Amino acid sequence: MRKASVLLAGILILLLFTFCAKKPVVKEETKPPVSQEEKTTPAENPQEGTQQVTQEDLQPVYFDFDKYDLRSGDREILNLNAVVLKDNPTVKIRIEGNCDERGTVEYNLALGERRASAARDYLINLGIDSDRISIISYGKEKPKYSGHNEESWSKNRRDDFIIVSQ
Repeated sequence: MRKASVLLAGILILLLFTFCAKKPVVKEETKPPVSQEEKTTPAENPQEGTQQVTQEDLQPVYFDFDKYDLRSGDREILNLNAVVLKDNPTVKIRIEGNCDERGTVEYNLALGERRASAARDYLINLGIDSDRISIISYGKEKPKYSGHNEESWSKNRRDDFIIVSQ
């Protein structure tokens, strides 16, 4: 129940940021004819080519213990990440597969690679060019949370989406 509440809160926050991120783009598209005549400050018209994507625009996805299949909520996060990537066609990313501390180094490296591959394949099926996505597995070597309990482990079983170039 607690994980579901945290996941739901995370999804709601992501949706909020996504919709907030979309509003300026729509306003900028409808505003330039007026703003070019009245105001042309860089702060109000930041689109000179493509927008700068920040790391916060791409959200991680999480996995169940010993699994690499994408849960429905994580597919929604990947859908939002795909929108960011489609809106910014020059951005290249690296998907970093991670595991919790349980299991051998070799097993977790293989599991992390399957997790990163699952996310990459999903994004490719959504129309993102495969040349824009690389993957790496860190297994259990890069935990984000240091606790030795299910709460920490569940946060370490993740794929991170790292911007490598814009």
